[in-house]
Amino acid sequence: MLQSLFGYDLNALQSIAEKLNLGQSAAVKMYKYIYNAGVSSINDMVTISAKKRNLLKRYYTTDIVSFSDVQVSVDGTKKYLFDYGDFRLVEAAYIPEDNRATLCISSQVGCKMSCSFCMTARQGFHANLTVAEILNQIAAIPERDKITNIVFMGMGEPFDNADNVFKAIDIITHQQGFGIAPGKVTVSTIGIIPGINRLFAETKCNLAISLHNPFSHERKQIMPVENRYKLNDIMDIITGLSVKEQQRVFFEYILFDGVNDSQDHILELSKLLNNMSCKVNVIRFHPIPGSDLKSPDEDSVIKFMRDLNSKGVVATVRKSRGQDIFAACGLLSTQKKANP
Repeated sequence: MLQSLFGYDLNALQSIAEKLNLGQSAAVKMYKYIYNAGVSSINDMVTISAKKRNLLKRYYTTDIVSFSDVQVSVDGTKKYLFDYGDFRLVEAAYIPEDNRATLCISSQVGCKMSCSFCMTARQGFHANLTVAEILNQIAAIPERDKITNIVFMGMGEPFDNADNVFKAIDIITHQQGFGIAPGKVTVSTIGIIPGINRLFAETKCNLAISLHNPFSHERKQIMPVENRYKLNDIMDIITGLSVKEQQRVFFEYILFDGVNDSQDHILELSKLLNNMSCKVNVIRFHPIPGSDLKSPDEDSVIKFMRDLNSKGVVATVRKSRGQDIFAACGLLSTQKKANP
């Protein structure tokens, strides 16, 4: 059975080139063709001789997996569903805006972190995505050449699949790979400290912390990870790290009516983030089935943001997108599992 070269890094391609006696330059050419040019066939690697291409084709392809479904919102947002076999369904969301186009990609099938507000967590954990399966979400959509920003904020906890995520980031940001600048790549985590350390040590990508409550005893009620990686420890790590030029830190804060939206929460947030160069993204909660949680009304959301601003915290309200197409991450794949 032929293997796809898609997902191989430059070192792996160099090993293949050496094994097949393709010459020193073949690996770099393959790398550029597969990721930067997005060729659909080894035949399209025209700067590699026909003889060498034919040899490659004996063992390899450049196949990727097409999306199995797409939901299109009235606001232009698209949610793509990928079926990687054995009913391993994952989602990627394409979000076009005036001056950029963001693709939100998944790193796992399901999730083991058990956050109470997350639909993906309801699925439980099924598998880590391979490097190829992570990158496939970028390569397989028709808008791949329009993408300016990548966000690891889809299904799964990226740092629970750290090795594959970092290998994928290397290909995404490599000039001869997908060629997306590290400052345009953001990794979102609920606070896995070893992953945070690796991100700052190995990349120039941005970090987004899913915060959602500044009080540890309240945060652990909705985010069990607080029992292992405490918020104060996470903050100590971040403030102690040397942030590289153009590298940014964000805090994601989903508002839940009557749960984390009081003046006490605003005051504690301002203390927690005091003198830190960061931005808070205030997010409206997208309801999920079977949850009593709900978002405050629009006026309350805006007031929360402005009250944070008045305390010296840079905060904006994230624009809600795709409300008409299973906006919350995990809804589309859950629906497809229930109704195949």
